[in-house]
Amino acid sequence: MAALRYGVIGIGSMGRHHVRNVRETPGIELVALADPSGDRFDVAGGLSVGEGVDDLIRAGIDAAVVAVPTVYHEETACALAEAGVHCLIEKPLAGDVASGMRIRDTFEHAGLVGAVGYVERCNPALREMRRRIAEGQLGEVYQIVTRRQSPFPARISDVGVVKDLATHDVDLTAWVAGSPYERLSAEVTHRSGRANEDMVSVTGRLANGVLVSNLVNWLTPFKERTTIVTGEKGALVADTLMGDLTYYRNGSIPVEWTTIANFRGVSEGEVTRYEIDKREPLRVEHENFRDAVLGVGAEHVSMEEGLQALKVVEAILESAGTGRTVTLEAPCS
Repeated sequence: MAALRYGVIGIGSMGRHHVRNVRETPGIELVALADPSGDRFDVAGGLSVGEGVDDLIRAGIDAAVVAVPTVYHEETACALAEAGVHCLIEKPLAGDVASGMRIRDTFEHAGLVGAVGYVERCNPALREMRRRIAEGQLGEVYQIVTRRQSPFPARISDVGVVKDLATHDVDLTAWVAGSPYERLSAEVTHRSGRANEDMVSVTGRLANGVLVSNLVNWLTPFKERTTIVTGEKGALVADTLMGDLTYYRNGSIPVEWTTIANFRGVSEGEVTRYEIDKREPLRVEHENFRDAVLGVGAEHVSMEEGLQALKVVEAILESAGTGRTVTLEAPCS
């Protein structure tokens, strides 16, 4: 079978990594690049770099990676869909829900694969966490907590921390739990002089009753990417920076120390850090997209899922702006 002909539009801070992974993923041939700013990171490797989406379409591509700023997602993705090109769009799907719906509908009507680049779903620690939760290792799940903190990244210019980073936690939380957000409350702050928010704290509940806390900011002088799932049998902690997964089992030995026993909570049991296969998440994401285009897999993040994440993101901003708890509509089945 001939390799799928790929194009990448937007070869900046994130797009350059897509270029590398497209080149290294079997069954894919990179044939076209486009970026109005040119090849800033010297990744073209002999390919000419066009200025826009029309240059990709003229190259006769089968699929494309859209890594342009969020504000240009709809225009770029819909043009590719009209040309019959499958697309992997970097998260978030669009700048707002209305735009995301138009993108989703365009791809559905064209019968094309539309995927959204929520690369955390391909993180080895989270994949293993989700598998173990599904197999019942934690028993009933009580709470999911995420912390995503770091200094401000210079690459960001068009959105705040909610749409750029919190969208990852919104998607992975619902995915790990297998349930959508039901209601949430949020607070944001602006501390660094930029127009968009740089810190957000979200609390809420999923439709299955699991409690949620998402803490995200660009104001921390260290980088942290942690997901903690607590259940009736213990807790799983994923460090997605390192791809590590650790299990903290509830203790089973009776507590004789009165001061501790009177607490009537759980006690500390064995701690296990698992040995897992740590493949690059972006490579896994490209393999999932390739397989979806070929019709042999369905592990990509669909545009409908991307749209649901965008609805939660807008609810976070609504809650922060109004000071009220927001209840979300159940996703269409």
